[in-house]
Amino acid sequence: MNKIKITLTGASGNMGERIFAYLLPEEYIEEIRILDHDKKGTKKILKANKKYRNKVKVFVGSLANKKIVKELIKDTDYVINLAAAIPPESDKHPDHAIEVNEIGVKVLVEAIEEIKEHQPKLIHTSTVGLYGDRCDKHLYGEVGDPLLISPFDIYALTKMRGEFMVLESSITNWAVIRQTAMLYDKMLAKNIDDGLMFHTCVNSPLEWSTARTSATLYRNIIRADVKGELNTDNFWKHCFNLTGGEKSRIIGFETMELGFKMIGANFFQFFEPNYNATRNFHGLWYSDGDKLDNLFHYVGENAYDFWDKVAKDHKLFSLGRIVPKKLLKAFIIKPLLKDDNAPMYWYKHKDEARMVAYFGGSKKYEELPKKWDGFNILCKGRDLDGNSVDYEYLRTHPTRLNHFFDIDKPRTELSIDDLRKVAEAHGGKLITKEFKMGDIFKKVEWETQDGERFIASPHTVLYCGHWYNVSYKEHAWDFDRLSKKDKIYAQVWYDRHEQNEDNYYYFDDKFNAHYKKIRE
Repeated sequence: MNKIKITLTGASGNMGERIFAYLLPEEYIEEIRILDHDKKGTKKILKANKKYRNKVKVFVGSLANKKIVKELIKDTDYVINLAAAIPPESDKHPDHAIEVNEIGVKVLVEAIEEIKEHQPKLIHTSTVGLYGDRCDKHLYGEVGDPLLISPFDIYALTKMRGEFMVLESSITNWAVIRQTAMLYDKMLAKNIDDGLMFHTCVNSPLEWSTARTSATLYRNIIRADVKGELNTDNFWKHCFNLTGGEKSRIIGFETMELGFKMIGANFFQFFEPNYNATRNFHGLWYSDGDKLDNLFHYVGENAYDFWDKVAKDHKLFSLGRIVPKKLLKAFIIKPLLKDDNAPMYWYKHKDEARMVAYFGGSKKYEELPKKWDGFNILCKGRDLDGNSVDYEYLRTHPTRLNHFFDIDKPRTELSIDDLRKVAEAHGGKLITKEFKMGDIFKKVEWETQDGERFIASPHTVLYCGHWYNVSYKEHAWDFDRLSKKDKIYAQVWYDRHEQNEDNYYYFDDKFNAHYKKIRE
């Protein structure tokens, strides 16, 4: 078996350090080149894997630096792109999110495209954030669902643009993996100094994976391809959702409840109904998660296993059982409410743009129940409208959206009529007049409901859910208006938004949040 070289970006990240550690011992790997933006993170992962230090070549710099990137990927067999600026860093430093998630991906794609002989295969990591906000009305999603980036989510916005570049590239072999919400070992320590936890809606569906699960997947992909065991027609040039499995389907409430369980506490002892956003998060359960697992058999550890392991490995948390919960709330949770990334801070400082985006406005925030017994919680048997539901049935019976064409039929049978139907459902039309059946990667021309034209393959639009809108060119979100004519957007957007809402959300040049009424 020939030995291979791998480029791994973002190796010191929460997911990257685990993938790095899983790949290094593989005997068929001759060299792993890592790129990181500073030496601190690199030193940490090298120290943890010093046994294999001779297999590692380190590059320090930005993914947006073409000179560095060209040297980084030269003569390598695979490029695994994990580099990303994620929340809360992306919220506090949006320029960095643009540099890494968008410009960096563009530089990386172009550098790979320029290699004509022995071009490396690209595995690009995207995010569940592309699907935007979901609730009990449409808990499940799949690749091909509309991409409705939540307003002011600069992370998901830039990741969407980066993914589009990969999908529309001329790279011979690429795959896009949309990473779901991920649990990692230092998660608690990294989330107690920012108001990000309050963005999680109590009823938001989340299908968690763990860093170990994700690392197993990436290792198995490389291993199968190197050994010639991978059905390349089913993997390369496909987009996948990285699942956590049925046992990892929970909601925001349960996610936090599992963490508090380690200290003998529960969610209600630490949170009040006006702490967390009621919409504008990102997360869902997957109706198609089995597709990737069937190929690589990586799902094992679930969300419950993860928290059990944390409790076992960190006995210190058990000391929390003897500390009064009111005291813990006063010193850990309440100070975070004053962080500028927390909803209560937005309300007190009259940040109405975010209040509208995350609650429907300050007035609706003020109308939230004062006690939890007046708040509907899905896993407690009540949907958002207060109706009785069988939560376990919901967790085990996936539902699907209408894609306005048969997304399950063989791709070789995709016809020009399918393209027209989808364009019309979006309120636009197909401009291209001729299309060879099944030619899903052919560049065709589309027109939006606003008369703007764009070029994208049927694969990108029909099978990956991309449809051009203002978010692809500006730091703005116009889904209130677009959904009035877009049937594909409307079936999800109006789950959490009123049909009479007419808000245009945008960042100014300094990334201050604003909104304006489209029709006064």
